Amino acid sequence: MILETIVVGPLQVNCYLVGCEKSREVAVIDPGDDVERIVESLKKANLKAVYIINTHEHFDHVGGNKRLHEATGAQILAHSASAEEITKISSRALLWGMRAEDSPPVDRLLEEGDLVNIGESITLKVLSTPGHSLGSISLAGEGFAFVGDLIFAGSIGRTDFPGGDYETLIRSVKEKIFPLGDDVVLYSGHGPATTVGRERATNPFFTS
Repeated sequence: MILETIVVGPLQVNCYLVGCEKSREVAVIDPGDDVERIVESLKKANLKAVYIINTHEHFDHVGGNKRLHEATGAQILAHSASAEEITKISSRALLWGMRAEDSPPVDRLLEEGDLVNIGESITLKVLSTPGHSLGSISLAGEGFAFVGDLIFAGSIGRTDFPGGDYETLIRSVKEKIFPLGDDVVLYSGHGPATTVGRERATNPFFTS
């Protein structure tokens, strides 16, 4: 499996390149900014971006959609609850004193249980995991999952943004992420990777 992490933008978002070693096709997960660096990484490793996948609709995770789509022709994939919001993120970014380009329309809407096949060897299963936002999803593969801003090493995502809800987030983690198994590696939208087992045992939001 191809897996590369590129930390992008002023909010230090983890953008992931994940894909098939044989075909060299990859999905770019959460290209929030610094598109030039993402494109350079693709070229350097001889990778073809076939999908741009947004784990949720916040501007720091989707701000590079437009430029990356123009540079690669990759299809944009996001949950149906995120689809409209990502096309008007420029105004949301200004509220934080930052700039972001509105995303082009979503090419493929993702729902619970959908499968995203990348090349010949990688399949990501879509898990609807709201709580941080209405359209938050996680993407589960064999032994790993990309969880966006749902859960972090030792913490959880904020729930005070529009569409956020604390009880919903906790339920998403317990019902969708913890059942994946303790050895599953979790790749979050910010910060270091962790595991289901570590968070189940030590994350204060689930141990108190």
